[in-house]
Amino acid sequence: MAQNIPSVPVIGATMESVQVDKDTVEPVTESLGSNIIATEETTKEDIAEPKLSKKQLKQRKRAASRGRSKEEQEATSKSGRQLHRRYDSAGFRLRQQILSSAQVSLQDMLGETPDVSALDPSHRVVTIEDDIAIGAKYVYKGDGLRRVPPYYFTYLTYCKQRWRDRNILEIFATEFREKDASYYRQMIEEGQVTINSIKVGLDATVKNGDLISHRTHKHEPPVPDSRIEIVYQDEDIVAIDKPAGIPVHPVGRYKFNTITEIMKHEMGITVHPAHRLDRLTSGIMLFARTGKSASNLTASMQERTIYKEYVARVLGEFPESDEEIVCDLPVITVDPRLGLNMVKKEGKPATTKFKRLSYNGKTSVVSCKPLTGRTHQIRLHLQYLGYPIANDPIYANRNVFGFHLGKGGDIDEADVISKLGRIGKQEEARSAAFEEIVAQFNGSRGEKLTGNLCELCQTPLYYDPSLSELEIWLHALKYWSTEDGWEYQTRLPKWAAVDFEG
Repeated sequence: MAQNIPSVPVIGATMESVQVDKDTVEPVTESLGSNIIATEETTKEDIAEPKLSKKQLKQRKRAASRGRSKEEQEATSKSGRQLHRRYDSAGFRLRQQILSSAQVSLQDMLGETPDVSALDPSHRVVTIEDDIAIGAKYVYKGDGLRRVPPYYFTYLTYCKQRWRDRNILEIFATEFREKDASYYRQMIEEGQVTINSIKVGLDATVKNGDLISHRTHKHEPPVPDSRIEIVYQDEDIVAIDKPAGIPVHPVGRYKFNTITEIMKHEMGITVHPAHRLDRLTSGIMLFARTGKSASNLTASMQERTIYKEYVARVLGEFPESDEEIVCDLPVITVDPRLGLNMVKKEGKPATTKFKRLSYNGKTSVVSCKPLTGRTHQIRLHLQYLGYPIANDPIYANRNVFGFHLGKGGDIDEADVISKLGRIGKQEEARSAAFEEIVAQFNGSRGEKLTGNLCELCQTPLYYDPSLSELEIWLHALKYWSTEDGWEYQTRLPKWAAVDFEG
């Protein structure tokens, strides 16, 4: 049964307009393991002699329209797309990256002959899996950071909907902020980017169903060397207290410096995230150990039988009220490359309930209960109300949003995108609270480019981030289910204490 919601002050639309649709929670049900099991639908005979589906026939036609030879078309049709229906021993579908790493050599993926690949020592590996194994080690220098040595890695991804019929260089230059357009141009020209295992030119167009690969020398940013505390575990689920500053699963510049990989390599626990939590956010995080438990958790979140409470420390004196204050305003992603979201009327419905817990004369601790699960929802609603999270490097950054920090939606979208694009490269990320930290500790420095390049791949190198830059004062305090009768809760973080001076 869903929880009854009492009548409370509402900012925005009415409570009745809020619905949790299928987009609210995006389940992550792909395996990060390597135990491959063929399903009943995918037999050995199917793999050896694949029968082409209508979709694969269309791929052949598209390949022919690009002027590919018959042999190239055959290579595309046998590229492993039929292996999608493969599962690990826990019932999770294996990611294409894992499938390809176990079955496809770099020579095949890059469209090279053995003679050509032998000229480049970095290509002398059996599989992609062998190539990335070097990264699975951590380096500690006693400064509170966990580091991963640079390593070679081959990205594999299928064409996303927004990439369809777009130029390959344009996609890399606009979608992936880690490198600039000149780098991607060089990689395409050198044959380090392929479509369906075939090297392409700068004029190549990406079509629906295309498999894109990109080989790169990967530099992962350091993350806090924080202990991952297990709050509860059984044969189906694991609940942890996630440290701030560590991504949940491999994404963007991060692979081994992620919660799932650290748990696998350092704790010997293979898990699959059942929901999302921002990199800079700490607190309760639920993981599934089996495909069935992942499906059950996802269904509970979609049906709103799992409830969440966060705590945040915000700028200013948040209004004190006997009743919870509800912000009921839609949010939308305006620039996925920058991870920028805003409150806008054309966004998806989002609702959060707030109640002040304490005030220390500068900042307030606020209880936050999101009824929907939009990206950056709590951070955006607090910003709109005029009380952004005090050390939020994006939404409490006066260099980006101005003196009033976007209160009431007073935002110049184009200007914000332009300024935010320089953060982490030419400029450090400085929230309103971070400015005070800098004033107190002379020499504190945020992450930005050093001006130096990697000797192997010419990648621009970054300064290490400061620990204060790797967290925001937002913590997932408690998750509970009214239907199943369970509750998982962490301790309050130090910054949520009544006598905290921040």
